[in-house]
Amino acid sequence: MTTTWSINTLERETADGYVYTVHYDVNATDGTYAARAYGSVGLEKPETLVPFADLTSEQVIGWVKEKLNAENEDAVTNIEAALASQISEQKTPTKATGVPW
Repeated sequence: MTTTWSINTLERETADGYVYTVHYDVNATDGTYAARAYGSVGLEKPETLVPFADLTSEQVIGWVKEKLNAENEDAVTNIEAALASQISEQKTPTKATGVPW
């Protein structure tokens, strides 16, 4: 299974470029089945700002994971495990709907 973190959009102050909210996606796939999680995190204003134009996706993903794990040390692992569980359920469903006739 491959898990990919990505950034959807950033909310920032235009005066100084301070990014205060990050909206992110986590996508998991095994080639046939896929699952997705979406979330947002708020960021505290750091003492030293990275200029908005110099931000990279990898850097912001790092901030997201750091913030999530600060709130719950297993948050990143739990998100990825939940996606793996969703894919597992798609492969071998444990529940179904319908009628027998």
